[in-house]
Amino acid sequence: MKLSVLDQAPVTHGNTAADALLKAEELAILADELGYVRMWMAEHHGTENYASSAPEITIAHLAAKTKNIRLGTGGTMMMHYSPLKMAEVFKTLSAFAPGRIDFGVGRAPGGDHASMFALAQGNRPQLDNMYEKLDVSLQLLNDEVPQDELYNKTIATPSQIVVPEAWLLGSSGSSAVQAGRRGIGYSYAQFFTGYMDKGVLDQYRSSFVPSAFMEKSEINVAYMVTAAETTEEAEYEALPQDIVRLWMSQGKMGPILTPEEAQNFPLTEVDRMNILESRSQHIVGSAKEVAAELTRQQEHYGFDEAMICSIPHSQEKRLDTYRLLAKELL
Repeated sequence: MKLSVLDQAPVTHGNTAADALLKAEELAILADELGYVRMWMAEHHGTENYASSAPEITIAHLAAKTKNIRLGTGGTMMMHYSPLKMAEVFKTLSAFAPGRIDFGVGRAPGGDHASMFALAQGNRPQLDNMYEKLDVSLQLLNDEVPQDELYNKTIATPSQIVVPEAWLLGSSGSSAVQAGRRGIGYSYAQFFTGYMDKGVLDQYRSSFVPSAFMEKSEINVAYMVTAAETTEEAEYEALPQDIVRLWMSQGKMGPILTPEEAQNFPLTEVDRMNILESRSQHIVGSAKEVAAELTRQQEHYGFDEAMICSIPHSQEKRLDTYRLLAKELL
């Protein structure tokens, strides 16, 4: 199985945002050494729990620190940016790291309403033109002249560079056919919903048209994973993230606790039931158990690559998740 990394630069209790970004660098270097295919940085705004607000800048830094691993965004939130600016940013990245850059885009805001409006400079955010933006961005990335009158009188520089891979993120399946028709990769965020529809992935593959960005269909699936040497250790490390997810379901937000704090956190029986029910969004277990589950899902759904997001409190435990899965699956 091909393995990749999704990192949100989590700011765990007792650490700073600067610490989180330096830990992303450490993770990228390790993933490169272990043979992971790619590492994507998420885009989050208006939160102190995640430091990855400018993923395109972070991946430029990571590209300079690594040798083989692909670097990209998972994803650039299209609603906030001009297609011209997106194309210029990723063409510049590709000029510095040819053959190693992924233009991964999403349609979500990546933050709350206050952040969304601030990024739009107080204007009403445009929410109904995402695919038009994507089309123009892809044309500019490929040195084509868009039909859109706003963009057909300029060019996106630098030109004549290695075209980045392009990917569309999704969590409901509605974007699968859109990705296929454009000849770009499809990345499904399993950890958003906890389930997948095999028919959706089949629709993507059947609708795929080869393009300058990809010759054949490519699907990766992003999972939230906590793996350790033993199931008990994994459960211990996983509880803080389970509590964060519980709070989010209740419309609340709090710091990412340490495992010790999580063990002592006053959870009701209903809370514990809700955590168990949400475990479809978080694969927890020994490395062998997690590897077996990922293999089972790949065999059933037929995706090409598992993208792992892991947020234990300790950086060493987080790196261990990636080491252990590499040992089992690579």
